[in-house]
Amino acid sequence: MSSDGRRAQRRRRLARGFSLRVLAVVAVLGVVAVAAGVVTTLQGPRVTSVQSDAAAAVSSAGSRLIFETTQSLQQVDAAQVTVTPAAAFTVDTSGRSVGLRFTDPLWDETTYSIRIDGLAGVGGGPTSTIEESFTTPKLNAFVLQRGEAADKIYRVDLAGDATEVFASDHIEDFRATAGHLVVSTLEDGVSRLIVTRADGSHPQELALPGAGIVTNLQSAERGNTIGYTFTDADISASGGRESLLFTGSTADPTAKPAEIAVTGADPRVEDWRFVPGTDSILMLTFDGALSLVSPSGGAPVELGNAIGIDDIAGTTAYIERVAGPAVVDLTTADEKALPPTSAKLGQTGSVTALADGSTLRALTPFDGMTPLATTITRVDADGAATPVAEVAPTDGLLQTCVAPSGRYAALVVAPDVVDNTYDGYTLPLPTTLETRIYTLDGAQVVVLRGFDVSWCRKAPSL
Repeated sequence: MSSDGRRAQRRRRLARGFSLRVLAVVAVLGVVAVAAGVVTTLQGPRVTSVQSDAAAAVSSAGSRLIFETTQSLQQVDAAQVTVTPAAAFTVDTSGRSVGLRFTDPLWDETTYSIRIDGLAGVGGGPTSTIEESFTTPKLNAFVLQRGEAADKIYRVDLAGDATEVFASDHIEDFRATAGHLVVSTLEDGVSRLIVTRADGSHPQELALPGAGIVTNLQSAERGNTIGYTFTDADISASGGRESLLFTGSTADPTAKPAEIAVTGADPRVEDWRFVPGTDSILMLTFDGALSLVSPSGGAPVELGNAIGIDDIAGTTAYIERVAGPAVVDLTTADEKALPPTSAKLGQTGSVTALADGSTLRALTPFDGMTPLATTITRVDADGAATPVAEVAPTDGLLQTCVAPSGRYAALVVAPDVVDNTYDGYTLPLPTTLETRIYTLDGAQVVVLRGFDVSWCRKAPSL
């Protein structure tokens, strides 16, 4: 045999050997894969990864926890899920993943444990139990401090530590969304709206309807929508826009604002609120008409006359009628009286809604015509009252707000109100203001200098 023939024969033997080795490796891998599949099936679904955002969970509703598993899953029922400490949630299943969406913000600095029992693959076989725990971070908020040299917005925690994030010569008001600050400033008698990131960086000017004054600034519970009332700077007895409601978006600062109006009603808006979880707006106009309107169109729902809007929790509105405070279901327009408290506790001032259907009320008893200390009281759906905090009669209570999770109450207080002179802003307020934070079981947490804590839906009232 020639040398060329021998080389060709050697190459054929090597090729056959390589092919046999490849086949052997493929066979081994196939056996391993089959074995792994059998083990997985015998063990039931197991977790391969967990996705969550604990920081977002304490500041906004709707945060998610997602388990990825080794198998495509049968539908998981909420009854299979245990959350400790208890928190409202919904559950959904898709392919290899099962997710929990928390209905409300979670408590800060709290360890939550999640257990899912009876987890089953779509192919049957044994079920399994999966467990996961996570700890939520500290809760942060923003407050506004007006000063002689400059007005400043600070990021604060419940230990009282503060970091400046934005400053301007004249800040009337601000609101915080999930990712932005919206700041209402005043320059040469005309309002500007400045949109920044949450750390105060990347400022952009939000388009306004014209040169004028912005009041009653608010932000939607979710998303990028903000709203405000607007009055022309040159309004006079002969004409001009007065207290009209507009909405805009932090996602598109240059977009033209959208006017929200009710046909046939007085267009001037006395008060208003975004309805959480919807695109609807509850609006009280100067003629006392209360209406539920949708910016996307459709006929407004007329809800009678009112003298004020206290608060909204979900689609339940707390309204001030001439006959007294009322509770209105915005999905049905059904109405009932606010459960009364004992006359000994005093007259009801502000009403602040809690997610569980209870309320925080400012109750002030009188000695003849002299007001005594105001007590912030938690009142359940049956009228049972539990005191949370007390404000001395020498101090002025301007506002009560609740943290997103419902764990804390914030009281905006003007100390020594008689001697606490008002500033000269469009929204005039006492010069010295403090925000007192309490747990709802009555423990004082911290006292912060300033007001407009970002838990509040709107600025303090006079």
